[in-house]
Amino acid sequence: MSTEFEKYSDILYAAYKASSKQSEIKSKKKEILDEIIDFYNLNPLSILFVGFSPCLDLYPKHSVYVTEIGKEIQDYVTSNDMAIYVERSKIRPKQFDLVIAMDEYLTFAGSDDEQKESINFLASITKQCIITTLRDYKNQDFKNREFSYPIIIRGDEKKIYFEHYDYSYTDRNSCISTSYMIGDSVTDMVGPFFRRNLFFKQLAKFSLDAGANSFQIHKNIMHKSIIKKNYEHIITIRF
Repeated sequence: MSTEFEKYSDILYAAYKASSKQSEIKSKKKEILDEIIDFYNLNPLSILFVGFSPCLDLYPKHSVYVTEIGKEIQDYVTSNDMAIYVERSKIRPKQFDLVIAMDEYLTFAGSDDEQKESINFLASITKQCIITTLRDYKNQDFKNREFSYPIIIRGDEKKIYFEHYDYSYTDRNSCISTSYMIGDSVTDMVGPFFRRNLFFKQLAKFSLDAGANSFQIHKNIMHKSIIKKNYEHIITIRF
């Protein structure tokens, strides 16, 4: 059974494949992750990426796993011997030293309970550390509520990517998001996805309730998605 984030990974992968700066993108992503790993002096023998990441193949292939990706990305990953694909339902408790769930993975939920379930799942499979990202929703400018900042991907042709967030009138923290790609010859969309704002203090509580030992927002290290210019805070949850 596919997940919302599996479908979202499709557009991340499409944008990466369309870019003429693949080497630059993947090295930057790895540099940020390595900074976190070095900060805690971690030596992860098993790493799980949740969703597609450009830097999958920059880690020792015998230690890298990936989940919540569609068939096209599975074929790309396995044919290039980049990582081991594992179905989410087949992941064992405490199977991975390090779990990496970027691009606001935990906002892909329709309710607080669904977010708690996602956090509990990540906590249940992680031995040492979870790395994830969030925007600062508490201090989010109103102008950022409806659209992401668009980004241009240049390759064989120019493509513009952006997201639209249709917020609920009855629940200001709930929205439906849709990702768009506008090219010279084609326009495509992925979604819609049920999304829910998640606040730092809220995630900290959910994480500690799930058995975490510590929670930290790395304010000097930021993550930027392939398909938007908005910066996201990197958060680590230790066990």
